[in-house]
Amino acid sequence: MGMNIGSDSTTEDEGIVDINTTPLIDVMLVLLIMLIITIPLQTHSVSIDLPQGNPPPSTAPDPVVDTVAIDFDNTITWNGEPVAGDADLQARFRDAAAQPVQPEMHIHPDRLASYKVVAKVLADAQRLGVSKLGIMGSDQFMDAQ
Repeated sequence: MGMNIGSDSTTEDEGIVDINTTPLIDVMLVLLIMLIITIPLQTHSVSIDLPQGNPPPSTAPDPVVDTVAIDFDNTITWNGEPVAGDADLQARFRDAAAQPVQPEMHIHPDRLASYKVVAKVLADAQRLGVSKLGIMGSDQFMDAQ
């Protein structure tokens, strides 16, 4: 009866270097269960009764569009007519904002127009109550890049 107390080898016991797959299997099973639970929820459909036929023609008149253009030399025109000054521009904005059906305002700045003038026109329009406002012609700025 012999018992091996010591080792003839000078090396120490080596640890197990295999990957512990138990946590990986646990995570995989949890993901599988979540997938099994959520798949039936995605396959349900809701049936909606949509109206059939042709809608009646619109009775609303075409929207009025006012165009405010700012040229390269910072001159402002309203629907092609030159604006005399700041007071005239503000009076036109006030008149447009006071109408029962407010017209759309399209501001069309030139590429070489001063930012200060464009910003002032936008600020005046907002301050005087113009709510339907858009800047047109932004495609001209895309070409410069």
